[in-house]
Amino acid sequence: MTEEHRFPCEQCGADYRYNPAAGELVCDHCGHVEPIAGPGPWDGGLRELDFKAALDNLLPMQEMEELQVSHCPNCGADVEFAPDTHATECPFCATPVVTGTGAHRQIKPRGVLPFALDEPAAHDAMLEWLGSLWFAPNGLKDYARKGRKMQGIYVPYWTYDADTTSAYTGQRGTIYYETRQVMRDGKMQTVRVQKIRWRPASGRVARFFDDVLVLASRSLPKRFTDALEPWDLTRLEPYRPEFLAGFRAESYQVPLDEGYQEARVRMDRQIERDVKFDIGGDRQRIHHVDTQVRDVTFKHILLPVWLAAYRYRGETYRFVVNGTSGKVQGERPWSAWKIAFAVLAGLIVAAGLGYVISQNQ
Repeated sequence: MTEEHRFPCEQCGADYRYNPAAGELVCDHCGHVEPIAGPGPWDGGLRELDFKAALDNLLPMQEMEELQVSHCPNCGADVEFAPDTHATECPFCATPVVTGTGAHRQIKPRGVLPFALDEPAAHDAMLEWLGSLWFAPNGLKDYARKGRKMQGIYVPYWTYDADTTSAYTGQRGTIYYETRQVMRDGKMQTVRVQKIRWRPASGRVARFFDDVLVLASRSLPKRFTDALEPWDLTRLEPYRPEFLAGFRAESYQVPLDEGYQEARVRMDRQIERDVKFDIGGDRQRIHHVDTQVRDVTFKHILLPVWLAAYRYRGETYRFVVNGTSGKVQGERPWSAWKIAFAVLAGLIVAAGLGYVISQNQ
């Protein structure tokens, strides 16, 4: 689901919006500026939450919230409306959506990475990326250039911390060479043949994992959001709704335990690299790894994404921009005319080269 946060200007009553360039609230109606206050002494900041307590539904009540949602019939996103809105477009796929009555109980965000790019900068980054795609339809490029503004959306993620110890067994390989006599072209020649000498290996490795990042949304293809990495999580701020003023924030759709399974896959890949480094030698074989995981904690955080969804000739094209770095990803559009022209040009060039070669012969 997405939700929109509004803060009335104390001078004129219009809505503030968060200004990424200045890091403060600004009223577009009267120009009044309001700084964002720091967290109070009661604020838990970016404190981690206990993973097992969350699975057992034992988190404190202040860590939970309930939201009203509507379901997009096209992409499956859950969209939350403002109280006075009864219909809108899904921000993820531009499909018309009407209000619903579903309720969703979720864990509140603990951290937010504020937008650093404003909409014009994000739009320029998207147009530059589209311009680099030679086979993209010119009509879509023009449509995107003249089209409506991009939407700023905070996308939900989980981060997981864990302390691990892994006992392993395997083999360490050492490369050596032997010389052999072989017959080549009727002559005996001496060649070097690579061999590997294997010896048993066992040991133990330990690693503390900090902020293993897992996407908690299903509204966008994962290949899009993965391509926006890396995110500078050192710039995370304790969650304050003021950072969301003028933007939308999507609720998570990936449950906490499902996200942890993906985090464990990432942890296991790193542990495998640690084991191979510990085995040493020129080659490594891993037979068995037994990992003990302790003190698992997590955070629900929001990361900034600029999103554009355009319907062009019956197709929906979606583009996303990292709201801090400006990296772009999206559906790669293809122009049949440009592809046909490129193929035809290639055939003409090939025919020309063939003619020149035949004349020279």
